[in-house]
Amino acid sequence: MIERGTDARWLRGFERPGLWLALWFGLFGLVATGSLVSSADLPEVSIAHFDKVQHFVGYAALSGYAVMLFARLRTQALMALAVIGFGIALEVAQATLTPDRMGDAADVVANSLGALAGLLLSATPVAHWLQRLDARLG
Repeated sequence: MIERGTDARWLRGFERPGLWLALWFGLFGLVATGSLVSSADLPEVSIAHFDKVQHFVGYAALSGYAVMLFARLRTQALMALAVIGFGIALEVAQATLTPDRMGDAADVVANSLGALAGLLLSATPVAHWLQRLDARLG
């Protein structure tokens, strides 16, 4: 358990590390839900290949959040790889567990590019936004 006001070597310094970790896991839950619900329950978008944009942005958010959450580039890169693995697992789950969804290699590419784009945020001021928010809530 991470104590309040301390940061593990792998996390950035937060007053509320549990909150920020829980929100990150919640994002995974949202992505999984959106990936596995029936396509009939999703809004129809008439823009060609818009789903690839959604995949890119969703996985960039997961990976970018990890950049804001984890202190070291190595850990951030490992989390980006975990995000990519999560995307691959969801595509397999779509193909095997859902009656009206199918796995798509192009989605895996969009997911992976998004995760890598999120990782690139580690070299920008965005990497510290979550810490700033945490400090303001204090």
